[in-house]
Amino acid sequence: MELLTGVFKALADRNRLRMLAALMRYDELCACQLIELIQVTGATASRHMGVLIASGLVASRKEGRWVYYRLCREKAEYHSLISWIEARLKISPDAEKDAKTLTTIMAFDPEDLCRKQHGESCCPPK
Repeated sequence: MELLTGVFKALADRNRLRMLAALMRYDELCACQLIELIQVTGATASRHMGVLIASGLVASRKEGRWVYYRLCREKAEYHSLISWIEARLKISPDAEKDAKTLTTIMAFDPEDLCRKQHGESCCPPK
């Protein structure tokens, strides 16, 4: 019952659903790319990702100062749920708009996004 409650909690928030949809399109996204997509602070994005991770739908890894997120597609108990969500997102105008925005975001180097979000002190130019 606890697992089910966590999954529904994770999916019940629009921004978390948008983040999940983004992760369905790309194998892995860095935190700055997700922040840029949903236009929230890093702390807010981190809280949202914490809920998604706790639900088991998303996993993260840290590489230096970067945090990367990916969808846990390998979990058999989520296959049907993820397929159902993907099918609904294909007919969602909001999801299509986010997909276009994400394509633009992916054209930027993550360091440039970080610099845009936090200033030069975060990621000094090389």
